[in-house]
Amino acid sequence: MAKAEIGFENHHWARELFGPGEERLRLAEARLGVQLVARGTLLRVIGERENVERAEALFRRLFEERRRGLPADRVAFEAALRQIAGDGAVPRAAERGGGPARGAGEADLRIEVPSRRRVVVPRTEGQEAYVRAMREGEMVFAIGPAGTGKTYLAMAMAVSAITRGDVARMILARPAVEAGESLGFLPGDMYEKVSPYLRPLYDALYEMMEIPKVKRSLDTGVIEVAPLAFMRGRTLNDSFIILDEAQNTTSEQMKMFLTRMGFGSRVVVTGDVTQVDLPASRVSGLIEVGSILEGIEGIRFCRLTERDVVRHALVQKIVRAYEERQFPRGRGAGGEDA
Repeated sequence: MAKAEIGFENHHWARELFGPGEERLRLAEARLGVQLVARGTLLRVIGERENVERAEALFRRLFEERRRGLPADRVAFEAALRQIAGDGAVPRAAERGGGPARGAGEADLRIEVPSRRRVVVPRTEGQEAYVRAMREGEMVFAIGPAGTGKTYLAMAMAVSAITRGDVARMILARPAVEAGESLGFLPGDMYEKVSPYLRPLYDALYEMMEIPKVKRSLDTGVIEVAPLAFMRGRTLNDSFIILDEAQNTTSEQMKMFLTRMGFGSRVVVTGDVTQVDLPASRVSGLIEVGSILEGIEGIRFCRLTERDVVRHALVQKIVRAYEERQFPRGRGAGGEDA
């Protein structure tokens, strides 16, 4: 039986980490197989040596993130706990007695945004790989289930790029496949008809920027949110371009969109190949594109899994249950994981 003690110099932050009524300590005990006893700013860990090291890694990591100004909320806690408890491995640089649980290069993965949140960070190894891909590649495809941060992290990168002046415009596109021929029966002009399909993009945008600034940017065209069909015939230079819900593009639409990329632009395409809403007779452009473009220099593919889900813990279980039903032999949707 091993024992360890972790001291936190800030009592308020320690209470934040432990949660109301120390509920997060109880959750960590159940997942990691340790006993946790809090006394003010001191946390005592008792259990098998490997489990104690994993618990140490968890709380040192979370406290270091809080020290850097990141939120110590339940979402951050559950994401970190799932990563550490999922495979039993102690994260990089989290050896017994060592400092923060993240590697020295983590500062490069922080995404600064001009909202009260101020900074967005990847919470899982899959998300870290995704952020690196967006930093290094000119065109990135992020494929994975709901809740893995595909759109959120892409939006953060776009907002950060436009704030720094790396690009002149941000263009956010989404297919409105459900509208089809019935679009004309909906009330309002074209923008009002497709607005419900674009609402998730606005929601993510408002989390990254102050609402008055978003409205000014939309009015001046610095930010454009539009259905995919509006991209046809354009050449988009000096822009950060995001195509969301790309599983609902046809092969022709995907080719059309990708060939809109102009000089000085970056493209991120996100989608979940297990939630295709196209008619059965149509092939999803996102499913097809991997076999066509993978291996081309400058194009990166990131495949996120249920382990990268950072929503409510039940979302991860739901995703896993559906994957097991669809792929009983353990083969994930869309091929091997990156």
